[in-house]
Amino acid sequence: MYQILTDSCCDVPYELLEENNVDFISMYVSIDGTEFADDLGRSFKIDDFYQKIKDGAMPTTSQVNVGRYVEFFRSYAEKNVPILYICFSSGMSGSYQSAMQAVEILKEDLPDAEVYVVDSLAASGGEGLMVYEAAKKQQAGMTINDLYQWLEDNKLTYHHWVTVDDLNHLQRGGRISKTSAAIGGLMNIKPIITVDVEGKLQNVEKVRGRKKALQLVADKIADATTDPVNQTIFITTSADQVGAEEVKRHLEESIHPKEIRIFPLGTTIASHTGLGCIAVFTRGEKRD
Repeated sequence: MYQILTDSCCDVPYELLEENNVDFISMYVSIDGTEFADDLGRSFKIDDFYQKIKDGAMPTTSQVNVGRYVEFFRSYAEKNVPILYICFSSGMSGSYQSAMQAVEILKEDLPDAEVYVVDSLAASGGEGLMVYEAAKKQQAGMTINDLYQWLEDNKLTYHHWVTVDDLNHLQRGGRISKTSAAIGGLMNIKPIITVDVEGKLQNVEKVRGRKKALQLVADKIADATTDPVNQTIFITTSADQVGAEEVKRHLEESIHPKEIRIFPLGTTIASHTGLGCIAVFTRGEKRD
């Protein structure tokens, strides 16, 4: 038996990972002078975190360093358990590079350690959906070698479509200019964001009004989903359950997917999006 690992940027509840025998390593978040591990809700209430952002707090995040990765991997390697780690996109973080350095260090002590690292080129529920489907394939009997190759061959089939409501939060975090935030706010502009083949965020469209943004995100996901009757779709949101349910309804009416699951956006990703982010994830043809 081998162990699937991931990190807290997968944005699925820790209970779902436990149910599927997946372990994870936490990013760290600082808010109001306090640093805590993003442990996917195991030790904190996500609504309390959202409230702090609503009250004006600007959280910051830190990636997993090499030393923490070494210890994380070592806990399995010392027991001769092969590891398959599905990592947050290298296009958004240096975590993948740190993980690869950690494998080199680990193998200096444990040269026979079997460690596979997959750069997911995904984030939030896109990474989470990949982890979830990988766990199902493991449970169906797929070997670690075959699963690693399947993930490498198919990771670009995971599609991300996102809209963000809080332009002022993006401005305070330095992601858009103050002028852009002010004009966008006055004109009720909502960005439509995707993840490209390098695992980087790309702002591809702007629409006026939240309702249009949610409809467009749903349409993009519907177009991307090639086999809806067999497809589970994940939605993550930072404190807009009503909007997430609206997107879910659009998708249920248009393509009738096998299943749609809604989860809170995790503290690491929400630190960068602010409140009102809705992100939707599916599988289809390779993204281009």
